[in-house]
Amino acid sequence: MAGIYFHFPFCKKACTYCNFHFSTVLKNKNNLIQAMFLELNLRKDFFESEKIESIYFGGGSPSIMKANQIGEFILKVKELFKVSNSVEITLELNPEDASMEYLEELIKFNVNRLSVGVQSFFNDDLKLINRVHDSKKASEALYQVKKVFENFSIDLIYGLPNSNLLKWKKNLRKALSFNPPHLSCYALTVEPKTMLSHQIKLGKVKPVNESLIKDQYDYLIGFMESLGYENYEFSNFSIQGKHSINNTAYWEGKSYLGIGPAAHSFDGNLVRSWNINQNNNYIKAIKNKKLPLRLEKLSKKDRYNESVMTGLRTSKGISLDNIKKHYGESYFNYLKINSEKKIFSNDLYWRDGNLCVSKESKFLTDGLASELFIL
Repeated sequence: MAGIYFHFPFCKKACTYCNFHFSTVLKNKNNLIQAMFLELNLRKDFFESEKIESIYFGGGSPSIMKANQIGEFILKVKELFKVSNSVEITLELNPEDASMEYLEELIKFNVNRLSVGVQSFFNDDLKLINRVHDSKKASEALYQVKKVFENFSIDLIYGLPNSNLLKWKKNLRKALSFNPPHLSCYALTVEPKTMLSHQIKLGKVKPVNESLIKDQYDYLIGFMESLGYENYEFSNFSIQGKHSINNTAYWEGKSYLGIGPAAHSFDGNLVRSWNINQNNNYIKAIKNKKLPLRLEKLSKKDRYNESVMTGLRTSKGISLDNIKKHYGESYFNYLKINSEKKIFSNDLYWRDGNLCVSKESKFLTDGLASELFIL
């Protein structure tokens, strides 16, 4: 299994919480799209024999692109790489871009899954985080999406300033009224150097406390379970057969190729790489047939720690057999011994040879994983 990720680094507006690489100056976007096509050609030998199971358009706001531009990327991938007949092709869609004409064109160009960036159905939340759409547009977009796409996901954020548990319950119920096959819910993270961080420092915005974030997450887990959704990864829920292949490949440590400024790649073994995050320098380098890459070779310890972190975040848990196979007896024994205290405290448990997080301790997953790291 392998995947290709396209990072389209343009947005109409800057969300206050976002620390991804993007620009709200759109005049250079066509030059950048051309450079991304050239990069695909330069990276055609990245995969050895793996079939592409996932093509993902993220950003930024990739739904700013015309449908035929997205279609051309898909055709290029199929020309250069081995692509599965059942490949999942996902586009991150902003609600304001969800016209019926656009959605039908996406289907025509073989996009078969959408991730709709709603974030909240409350106008005060959307205004606070500087989204383009409002609550009405979010609902209209989802009605349109349901008419055209069988497979789609809704993105929501919990832990927003001025939120409470009742508001979060209403957000979830509204989202689930559209019967999405998949739901992604992320806790708001206040990243340094973002507008939100600046607003909090000035006292213009008051962040919520950790206990409310936990209450919102715990309610999320119980609510989604009651409706028959599987919490297959810490932040992701799906009905049977609708896991995101893109997400699953990432959490299982599969290889993926990132195209575009600031896009990350991983060879599935020890080498991680990422493109520079300056659009003009990226375009210049690619035109000169040079890859503007930074490389990092991971140590065995780094990969083990990543396997622990990503494994615990999934419903499958950490496979002890895989730890022994990939890292050896000493890593296997270290994990087994160091997990005993957390098993005794009911934070972790064994299931079919896999180490999993208990339902009651899911909110603590990242902290539990860090206690099993080799430092």
